[in-house]
Amino acid sequence: MLVIDAAATRVQVGWLTHGEVGTARWITSDEDTGVGLFTSLSALGVEIDAANALVFCDGPGSVLGIRTCAMALRTWHVLKPRPMFSYCSLAVVAQALGRPDVGVIADARRELWHHFTLGGSLRRVPVGELRGELVMPENFRHWSQPPPGLTSIPYSLAELLPRVIDADLCRPTDAPDAFLHEEPSYVTWTPTIHRAPSAP
Repeated sequence: MLVIDAAATRVQVGWLTHGEVGTARWITSDEDTGVGLFTSLSALGVEIDAANALVFCDGPGSVLGIRTCAMALRTWHVLKPRPMFSYCSLAVVAQALGRPDVGVIADARRELWHHFTLGGSLRRVPVGELRGELVMPENFRHWSQPPPGLTSIPYSLAELLPRVIDADLCRPTDAPDAFLHEEPSYVTWTPTIHRAPSAP
């Protein structure tokens, strides 16, 4: 089983033989996802055709990194169909922490934050509504000012996955893509010819 995660600025690629997390081999890369994903696969000595299942993180996190991985997954699936699964980055951290009183957050931009608590669901909330102890996975980009008292927590799948292997965190998917709370909306542009302003 192949696991790929580009939610953080660091690409993580894991190869699990017979689904055994304890014997998984991991490679991380600080290169751009479009390069780091493939150099990591090469470093692992992995042939994609040998994977019986593909698992990836659909976010929250780096949308560009996640979509780059999703594009690769779709291509591999066309070449050789096999089961694909996705998981939520913040749910993995929350499950590994095992503390319902701690909120795991990631920047959702425009002063909004993705927020997940153990036993809860993923929400998008304004920074003013964040309460209690908060942690953010390490190497997650943020554009908004973090809330006071925010703690950074390691985001290493090699360490996290063995602690959450029995949790029901993966969902089957036929169309890998980055997680979105809602589909983006676009304003229709109506072209007009530029004219000199009319005289008063």
